[in-house]
Amino acid sequence: MAGRRTYRCRAIVLDRTKLGETDLILTLLADDGRRLRAVAKGARKPGGKLAGKVQLFCECDFLLACGRSLDVVSEVSLVDAHAGLRGDLERVSAASAVCEVARLCCYEDAEDPFVYAITARALSTCEEARDRSHLDLIDAAYAFKLLAHLGWRPELGCCVACGDEAATRISCVAGGVLCESCAKDVAGAEPVSAPQLAWLRALIGATFDDLLAAHVGEELAVWLLSMAHRWCATHLDARLRAMEFAISC
Repeated sequence: MAGRRTYRCRAIVLDRTKLGETDLILTLLADDGRRLRAVAKGARKPGGKLAGKVQLFCECDFLLACGRSLDVVSEVSLVDAHAGLRGDLERVSAASAVCEVARLCCYEDAEDPFVYAITARALSTCEEARDRSHLDLIDAAYAFKLLAHLGWRPELGCCVACGDEAATRISCVAGGVLCESCAKDVAGAEPVSAPQLAWLRALIGATFDDLLAAHVGEELAVWLLSMAHRWCATHLDARLRAMEFAISC
């Protein structure tokens, strides 16, 4: 690493891509909200010094050396492995959905510490959730909270087209709820009940602790996660495979 400028940062491992026979390319969410990509050399070697510290969902202190195209991991100190997520398919699935949305919502040249803070809290909450329904609830809340912060907040109070408070349908393309009259002109607008609307508002306004303590049925939790998936897919213009798996598993 001689001659290379180095810098330290705290980051969450969002994604890992194989490089060669023993290396990995890491996609990281830095604590200032930027997305970083770095090569972890030898990270796939059994017993390697990096192998256990750069797993998905890990929060670490990194020493990175600046490279021409990708930075290089020089040192790693584990801060939080989120061990409660390991060995549990439902929790891994929920945490993967969180990291997938985070990866699509952070950028190399855009600092936004909120993205790091809410992602770290969401991963911890996935460890704390007591059942599958609450995992779905946390994933849905994370997606709506983050996209609302970034400017894609759904209009849930009145019809997005005419302002009528008697909204009975919802459309991701339209940006929120619609009255029956306006919904006729929007393809794919689906019915939404008053309880469902109340839950959508709660996903954005309530804390993760409040959501963990709330009672939610399995059917409603799946609907909320499905709606969050459609909202993300529409406004991020991407296919979210991890969230699709979380819905189906």
